[in-house]
Amino acid sequence: MRNILVLDSPEEWRLDVPGADVVSARQYISSEEFRQQRNAKVFNLCKSYRYQSIGYYVSLLAAARGHKPLPSVSTIQDLKSPPLIRVVSEDLDDLIQKSFEDIKSNSFTLSIYFGRNVAKRYDRLSAGLFDLFQAPFLRASFEKRERWELRSVKPASATEIPSRHHPYVEDLARQFFRSRKSSARKEKVFSYDLAILVNPAEELPPSNEKALQKFVKAAADLGLDAELIQKDDFGRIAEFDALFIRETTSVNHHTYRFARRAKAEGLVVMDDPDSILKCTNKIYLSELLEHHKVRVPKTVIVHRDNAGEVIDEIGFPCVLKQPDSAFSQGVKKARNADELMDLLETFWARSDLVIAQEFIPTEYDWRIGIIDKTPIFACKYFMARNHWQILKQQGGGKLDEGRVETMPLEEAPEEAINIALKAANLIGDGLYGVDVKEAGGKWYVIEVNDNPNLDAGYEDASLKGELYSTIIKVFRDRIEKRKQRNPS
Repeated sequence: MRNILVLDSPEEWRLDVPGADVVSARQYISSEEFRQQRNAKVFNLCKSYRYQSIGYYVSLLAAARGHKPLPSVSTIQDLKSPPLIRVVSEDLDDLIQKSFEDIKSNSFTLSIYFGRNVAKRYDRLSAGLFDLFQAPFLRASFEKRERWELRSVKPASATEIPSRHHPYVEDLARQFFRSRKSSARKEKVFSYDLAILVNPAEELPPSNEKALQKFVKAAADLGLDAELIQKDDFGRIAEFDALFIRETTSVNHHTYRFARRAKAEGLVVMDDPDSILKCTNKIYLSELLEHHKVRVPKTVIVHRDNAGEVIDEIGFPCVLKQPDSAFSQGVKKARNADELMDLLETFWARSDLVIAQEFIPTEYDWRIGIIDKTPIFACKYFMARNHWQILKQQGGGKLDEGRVETMPLEEAPEEAINIALKAANLIGDGLYGVDVKEAGGKWYVIEVNDNPNLDAGYEDASLKGELYSTIIKVFRDRIEKRKQRNPS
């Protein structure tokens, strides 16, 4: 991919960085060479990004040409948003206080070069700000009143880099411009690039290592170059055509920031940010399903003023759920009023609202996998031995899991598939795993999961390799549709 540095005047670039072409903003905008250029990364170093300035149009036209601008137009808009600056200051508060605890003055300006700072102690804060405001060079201003607060984040021009910082910035730029993909992987020409976000340290990842490799192979077979990326690769999102999140998602988490950034950059993304928002909060999901007449267990949304309704409307035993619980964690069963109040107090420490549902005992739950509003697999998830959930926490942190039985869709109950489809279609057209129970001849949706488990040896037991290729085909088809709508 060609690296293009765009400045108001090329003479402003005084750094020695091979691997990048330095051009003027007017040349980039007007030259036929750049109109026809494919597969380019554009580093916009203009002095101003104000609306309809030449710097603004560099990023805007780069996006229109299918190039990868840094900053993107969405980032330019974010840099102008005081409410967003306040939110970022709150989100990074612990890191900000720790970074500046030894600063004696009441103000501080942090220079950020490609997400780094010359002082290593500020690297984490620099990376956090670059994750949210992706521009090559930034100046972040902080003030201390009672506590340190972020006051502004602004782009910095090349002329603002002190000469003593030049060697450091040159080295960073060389690393940043260097291709991160080995030549061995380029022996085959791929049409598109797919990033698969993973966390190797995660205890219960949504895909095991074998499944991840099957996704990589399926992608290669279908013309996509799939690369496993991690949290620290946030700055590389614009290099790809699609993002596939295979790490457990949460709203207050980097997975959601990855999804938002990928969507803003025009990538095909699963899980998309809307699906993460809707599926990871059980309060929202409960209201959505009930509003659309999808049968769910009897449910009460509990706060400190209505805890008695749980006893009157649901009785015991009942199931309590943290709104953002996952993998059976943050889900507890109350057998009497004392247990109910003890558990509620624990849950209220984290969330003002808690879900309480009637307990429907079954030997197993159905899991229906759905992508692009089409069912792709059906499983029975059996409860762990001598337990009422699929996962049981053992002594020493060990987990006991119930067995999984996967079958062809035509062998699964039609009622399970239909109610799962109805629920998933309320969320969107992404990838979902819908948990369904059958009791007394009635079918209930327990929850709709974004980021469902796709493990080799389990969910793929019926379709084998076809499961992976089916999912990758959806990515490929959506990328091609976007390319047709926005040809570069």
